[in-house]
Amino acid sequence: MDVAKPPVVSASEWRLELARLSEREEAVAAELDALAAARKRMPMVRVERDYHFEGPDGPRSLLDLFDGRSQLILYRFFFEEGVGGWPDAGCVGCSSWADGVADLGLLHAHDVSFAMASPAPQTALTAYAERMGWTDLPWYTITTPEFVEDFDTTQWFSLNVFLRDGDEVYRTYFLQNGPMVSRIGSVSSLLDLTPYGGQIEGEDVPDDWPQAPFSFWMRRHDEYDEPAPSARL
Repeated sequence: MDVAKPPVVSASEWRLELARLSEREEAVAAELDALAAARKRMPMVRVERDYHFEGPDGPRSLLDLFDGRSQLILYRFFFEEGVGGWPDAGCVGCSSWADGVADLGLLHAHDVSFAMASPAPQTALTAYAERMGWTDLPWYTITTPEFVEDFDTTQWFSLNVFLRDGDEVYRTYFLQNGPMVSRIGSVSSLLDLTPYGGQIEGEDVPDDWPQAPFSFWMRRHDEYDEPAPSARL
């Protein structure tokens, strides 16, 4: 059986179709930029309760998950009793998403930490992470039961974004929409969820938001020898 293929057209017809598609892509890109700008203008709410997690090195608080950075993206990975594959494997969809998360070096350079959290015990998380090759992704066991309800993670997946001001933690954003989450994983898409964004001059941000020239960011993730603008505040 032949595999279906796109129709064959002349070069001029192909360029016409490309121009039409490019126009649509530019419109979509503009809307995504506007959406990212709106996220930076979201208000935030103070986290009042103490939440605790278990990591490979022992107990950690929500504040600890920032690892000293000002922003935290926390992905609620669906791995617990009742999930297909339990106790040896987590959610298929969450696993596919985690496969697409970029190297964390550039996120860290932007003053952003990323971590995953699940109810499953550390022994299960560690074994599955090693099987899937996620040993560079911090993954914590949720040990404060109220966390899943307080942050809308009673089921399925979710992304919660937090901002730290000293020892005070604030919730800035939440995302659980499947089609949107499935498009997130690259460095740029993750930064678009954070209150400070890419911190590049020219981004649509509120007044006095920390930014640096484009040239500051054009380097390899292991070549950053200066803190991000948000880390200097």
